[in-house]
Amino acid sequence: MSPTLIYLHGFNSTPNSVKALQMTDYLAKELPDIQICVPKLPNTPAATWQMLQQTLADLGDRPIGLVGSSMGGFWAMKVAETYGHRAVVVNPAVYPHFLLQQLLGLQRNPYTGEEYVLEPAHVDELQALGVPALQHPDRIWLLQQQGDEVLDYRHALQFYHFARTTVEQGGNHAFTGFERYCAQIVRFLQL
Repeated sequence: MSPTLIYLHGFNSTPNSVKALQMTDYLAKELPDIQICVPKLPNTPAATWQMLQQTLADLGDRPIGLVGSSMGGFWAMKVAETYGHRAVVVNPAVYPHFLLQQLLGLQRNPYTGEEYVLEPAHVDELQALGVPALQHPDRIWLLQQQGDEVLDYRHALQFYHFARTTVEQGGNHAFTGFERYCAQIVRFLQL
């Protein structure tokens, strides 16, 4: 079976995010035997976790690696810790339930125009799905830029301190220059 890289986009993003497209283009050109799966993540935590579990079940026993950015980084870490896969987390949300708590109410995805409501129950769902500490940091690679204007990079450095870590000065939440890491990501994921 073909190995599969699962790319998980961030909160209020889409499968057409720049990093997802860069990873897709790299694999198509350089490693066409590796499949890429970029699901559209649901807007609520419980629905997202259910969808990810179904995606993994559908992929079966094939080799799987994950890349996730921002909230997608949280999900990639959760899958890695739960299922034993390797993951690269890019400017990840470490305590996403705190972030959602600040965003309660009507949300509008700026890329799709989709509207939905974040409720306190969604914060509770996300907190319940959290991982208090990494049990298998050897399976995780943190790619972090200090110039992240959305999330405090120090939280990621603290949470992922035993994982492989690459920290760059400057940059932003989108992780400037992500395409420089595509080949190294695939090697780390052992696909």
